[in-house]
Amino acid sequence: MKTLDKIPTSKIGRTAELVKTGVKVGGNYIKYYSKKAINPETTRDQLDESNATDIYDGLKNLKGSALKVAQMLSMEKNLLPNAYVERFSLSQFSVPPLSAPLVRKTFKKYNGKYPEELFDEFATQSVNAASIGQVHKAVKDGKKLAVKIQYPGVADSISSDLAMVKPIAIRMFNLKGKDSDKYFKEIESKLLEETDYILELEQSEQITNACASIPNLKFPKYYKELSSQKFITMDWMEGKHLSEFAKLNEDQKIADQIGQTLWDFYMYQIHVLKEVHADPHPGNFLVDKDHNLIAIDFGCIKKIPNEFYEPYFELAVSENLNDPLFFARKMFQLEILREDDSEEEVRFFSELFHELLSLFTKPFNSETFDFGDDTFWKKITELSEKYSKDTELRKMNGNRGSKHFLYMNRTFFGLYNLLHDLKAKVVVRNFERFL
Repeated sequence: MKTLDKIPTSKIGRTAELVKTGVKVGGNYIKYYSKKAINPETTRDQLDESNATDIYDGLKNLKGSALKVAQMLSMEKNLLPNAYVERFSLSQFSVPPLSAPLVRKTFKKYNGKYPEELFDEFATQSVNAASIGQVHKAVKDGKKLAVKIQYPGVADSISSDLAMVKPIAIRMFNLKGKDSDKYFKEIESKLLEETDYILELEQSEQITNACASIPNLKFPKYYKELSSQKFITMDWMEGKHLSEFAKLNEDQKIADQIGQTLWDFYMYQIHVLKEVHADPHPGNFLVDKDHNLIAIDFGCIKKIPNEFYEPYFELAVSENLNDPLFFARKMFQLEILREDDSEEEVRFFSELFHELLSLFTKPFNSETFDFGDDTFWKKITELSEKYSKDTELRKMNGNRGSKHFLYMNRTFFGLYNLLHDLKAKVVVRNFERFL
């Protein structure tokens, strides 16, 4: 794969890169409408493919929060056309890494020493490049290590990157009013946390210690003396990425075991710790040769305040969900309904969220749940398509819900997708064994 010798770090440089991408996308539309004029049967598939490729190519060269947005969107499999999902999914595993000279220069800038001065062996070619940093193999005192180095300028460009993305997001999700700023501030806050590797090291130690009793779950050990705010060192863990394992595995018993471990890990964090690993994409989980689940990368941890946790999970109980007065009260607590809503908006969003919650909370209302059930996933797809085409929804103010929904919904959507990839059947309240 081609390596990068530089990353645009100034606002002007990053804006120029996005402008170039915008020009390419504009050209794709011209080609599409020209073909459609000749052949009215022409579909949008080629347009989506071309746009997804050009947008991803622009973002991957910027890295940082711009690429992180693509990674987050790739998990929303029912929100975007498939061409975008497939292309943006590459941000989880396959982006161009920094060149060897830039790696050494970046390392020296952050740490005052070149990598070969800190480690006995250090591979300047990365083994995994993602949105905020890339990972290198290293050896010290005979121990195999993984060293994650942050890309230069990432933390400094987050605010300006989000300012560029904001107008697109406002149009895509139909956000209106100043209150929408709370969502962008939440994203900015979490992205800034992800660039603080000292915080990541602390979070990883806290969660790994708290979840140590969950069987078949492993974590790397982290090395504080070989870490700083811009690079972090941990044990090198052998295993296949979860999605790769799921494609190759043919043993349902093993799939269920790994799925149960993943489910217990998340339920324990959410219900006991009241904070959660909020980045559940396949690149953050490995499966080793003994079929243990390995959790890595604790940069994105979402704390769950009680004022959100309680109404959120009260509505996961079907009896509460189907009690009209209780349901309405919780809709206001969760900021889905607003005091200034019209009668039409109250009716519309009450019906919409009742339908959504009735489906998405199904796993919590049975003793076991089969995430390989195609009926469940078909209903999710149908519901997504229904509301993506709803002309009434486009007229409404899409600025709905507490800011905490952003990362909690992302967590559950990512978790459900990982379990679906595994086709795993889980015991829903099994995590209570570890209290």
